[in-house]
Amino acid sequence: MAEAEVFKRDMQRVLLMHPKLADRITFDWFDSAQWGDRAELVGSGGRGGAWFLDADGGDYVLREYLRGGLASRLSLCTYAFTGEDRVRSIMEFRMLMLLSTQGFPVPKPIAAYYRKLPVLRYQAAIIVERIANTAPLADLIDTRSDADWRRLGQLVRRFHDAGACHADLNCFNVLVRGNEFFLIDFDKGCIMPPNSSNGWKNRNLKRLARSIKKIAGEQVLNKVWSAFEHGYNGSVTA
Repeated sequence: MAEAEVFKRDMQRVLLMHPKLADRITFDWFDSAQWGDRAELVGSGGRGGAWFLDADGGDYVLREYLRGGLASRLSLCTYAFTGEDRVRSIMEFRMLMLLSTQGFPVPKPIAAYYRKLPVLRYQAAIIVERIANTAPLADLIDTRSDADWRRLGQLVRRFHDAGACHADLNCFNVLVRGNEFFLIDFDKGCIMPPNSSNGWKNRNLKRLARSIKKIAGEQVLNKVWSAFEHGYNGSVTA
């Protein structure tokens, strides 16, 4: 049975918290400045706006939701409010909660935050656990064996078979620890309905392939992708 959701609200701000940590989390957790030297700016991948936190005995990641591309020129960190269930931090928290309780290798969600703004706008952020002793796949592409790429293919297939769509499956959103892989940053991800077409799966795979090519080159992509596909199309045991 899914754990009950725990909210905290004031006039403009909302927190959705992991039930086991709800008595510890406050709105101040989402102010990176208040952490002082216990907050370390994340430097690899992404658009900024993310910090590693040493918070009350736990290691976490605080990530603000920031726009990219042309949209960022109009508004870097605000979004149209169309209902709480569609707030990006709330959606990602719920997806991570579902996946983590089902045993998928994703960070445990700690808390989701949003603040209502005038004219039906909002700002949002999320805190998730920091997965220890990992590095982005982007930094390790040349060190991975064929068995590793097959294992990663099996894992992505496992997510896909569960209907889990990662909206930005790239080499910075795959973490590596030994021969283990973890997927992070499920912003704009969703659980697809059963019997949906395979188009979203193909887009996920193409996004990952483009990321490998951009970082390591086409020759490396051609070398590793066949092993990845063998894992993806073969056994789904991760």
